[in-house]
Amino acid sequence: MVRKRNTKSERLRDPPPIIRRRIPSGRGAMEQPNVTHDGEARLTPKFWLAVALVGIATGLFGDLLMWLLAEAEHVGFHYHAGYFENAVAAVSSSRRIAVLLIGGVIGAVSWYLIRRYLKHESSDIDDAVWNGDGELSLRRSFLTSIVSEVVIGLGASIGREAAPKLMGGASGSVVSHWFNLSPAQKRLLVACGGGAGLACVYNVPLGGAIFTAEVLYGSFALPVVMPALATSLIATMVAWLYLPSGATYADIPSYRFSGSLMVWSLLAGVVIGLLAVFYVRLIGWASHYRAKGTHILWIMPVAFAILGVIGIWYPQLFGNGKDMAHQAFLGIGGVGLLFALFALKPIVTAMMLGSGAAGGVFTPFLATGALFGAFFGALWIHLWPGAPVGAFALVGAAAMIGASMQAPLAGLVLVLELTHSGFSLAIPMMAATAIATLLVRQIDGYSIYSARLPRRDDLARASPEGT
Repeated sequence: MVRKRNTKSERLRDPPPIIRRRIPSGRGAMEQPNVTHDGEARLTPKFWLAVALVGIATGLFGDLLMWLLAEAEHVGFHYHAGYFENAVAAVSSSRRIAVLLIGGVIGAVSWYLIRRYLKHESSDIDDAVWNGDGELSLRRSFLTSIVSEVVIGLGASIGREAAPKLMGGASGSVVSHWFNLSPAQKRLLVACGGGAGLACVYNVPLGGAIFTAEVLYGSFALPVVMPALATSLIATMVAWLYLPSGATYADIPSYRFSGSLMVWSLLAGVVIGLLAVFYVRLIGWASHYRAKGTHILWIMPVAFAILGVIGIWYPQLFGNGKDMAHQAFLGIGGVGLLFALFALKPIVTAMMLGSGAAGGVFTPFLATGALFGAFFGALWIHLWPGAPVGAFALVGAAAMIGASMQAPLAGLVLVLELTHSGFSLAIPMMAATAIATLLVRQIDGYSIYSARLPRRDDLARASPEGT
């Protein structure tokens, strides 16, 4: 008896495909795990329009925030171009302290008022995506972001990416209300906006999309990857209206693979993993015990002034650490200076966060990894020559940021995209990053993002319903 072929469509994907019949084998397309149905966050035409709008808004916010950062740097230190640390070093010691102190006062008063009068509004994108419905307050997010970029421009040792990441997420929250999207669609859109904010200010569209999938949303399913790519792509291209389209870290040589670097990477992965556990715990401790209420009005100016004093000897510590990472990638700097900056950068960044400042830690951790790589690489080549110092810095940066984010793919891609170099070092970078990430996961498991989440009872007190 010949069985009749079923001509009725068995393709039950949601949304349904245009071609209704299966291929001759009868096997289903959804047997590939990453192409299953959209789930609750349906990729409807309305959702795709929202993606486009969020990408545009995020790119424009990225331009605005980076312009504001540049203006603050110019006002504080007469900075125009080149290395920011050179502009800092060119002004007097008293001016360095005074500018940091002014930044501390501006930040303290502003964040005190924001947190007092807008305490019922949400501006924590990680918590909103991971544990909520993606709801973010545009007003509080915008004010927090403005203050963050101003104080960074005045020398605060925190990352600049938190503000555009937050504004990308807030844009997604607002647009989701315009289009009456479901809570699941809103969460996905907010996550895409957050990754796009990182992408546009660093010109890393691929890295931003992977950051969305791996860190913010936790899935590489096709219905997540597609809007993540689209949002990051649009935001990055829009940001080119003001921001450059080249590599963030320009002119990095194309370093070559060597046996010396490979063996070092295996050892470095272990050390970086252990260091990342300590640094992440330090950031978590500083974030939890940060100055609150009226205490911020005196603790933040004091902390900023202390950084100003340290900056008399180490002006490289001012700002997010971009210049330090760049010089490490180029192999610039003596062993003593590399060690001092490697030891001090995480401490002063934790001090900024503990004082109540809001900002990112991506670039500070990237710089710390690069400095570690350059310092210990400079020592290693005395035992086993064969690789330039800059190559060790690239491996160290990838391993540190991948492990501390608990996102090894994002860490690797971001370093490659930030430098437009390092592809020939992919194997040692992968080895060090995998080892470091595995160690952090086994020993502790917190990331620079999960460690900064507020206590749940703090959220309850801040909620108007108490839930």
